[in-house]
Amino acid sequence: MASEQGRAKREAVGVFKSADTLQEAIDELLVSGFDYPALSLMASEKAVEEKLGHKYRKVQELEDEASVPRIEYIAPESLGEAEGALVGGLLYIGAGVAAVLASAGSLATIITAGAIGGGVGASIGSVLARLVGDHHARYFQEQLDHGGLLLWVATSDEEHEKRATQILKKHSGLDVHLHAVPLR
Repeated sequence: MASEQGRAKREAVGVFKSADTLQEAIDELLVSGFDYPALSLMASEKAVEEKLGHKYRKVQELEDEASVPRIEYIAPESLGEAEGALVGGLLYIGAGVAAVLASAGSLATIITAGAIGGGVGASIGSVLARLVGDHHARYFQEQLDHGGLLLWVATSDEEHEKRATQILKKHSGLDVHLHAVPLR
C-alpha cells in the first residue's frame, strides 16, 4: 500500500460577511450531500493566535494556511438543545435536591421546596445558557471584526469540488477557491 505522506486532500474555502449567509451555505451543503465532518470553521481568535504565535489582521490571510486551528461545525439546533438541557437539567436537579431535603416535612413543604429549588436551578441554568449563547456570538463577532467567517469544505472528487464552490458563491461567499491541504 502506498504511503499517504506527501499527498494532499482538496477543499473549498470561502469567507462570509454574516452568520446568516454562512448558515445558508452550510444548510445547502448539508442538503446537497456533504456531511458535518466535511465542514470546518476557524477556531477562536485566541486559539489561532496561540497556534500561529502571532496576531492576524484579516481572516483572508488564513484561508490557505494549513496550520490554522479549526473547529467542526455545530448546528444552531445543537446549541439550542445544549441551552435547553442546562436550564431543564438544573431545574430538575434543584427541585429534586430540595424535595429530598424537605422530605421529612409535610407534602406542602416538599412541593414548596421542590418549586423553590427548581426555580433556583432553572435560574442558574438560564445564566449558563446565556453564557453559551454569548460565547457563540462573541466567536462570530471576533471573526467578523477581522473580515468575515471562514468556512472550509472537504471535497472527495471534482464533482464535490464544483458543487461546493458553486454553493459557497451562491450564498455570497467571497474569495471562494479550492486549495490543497496536506494529509496529516
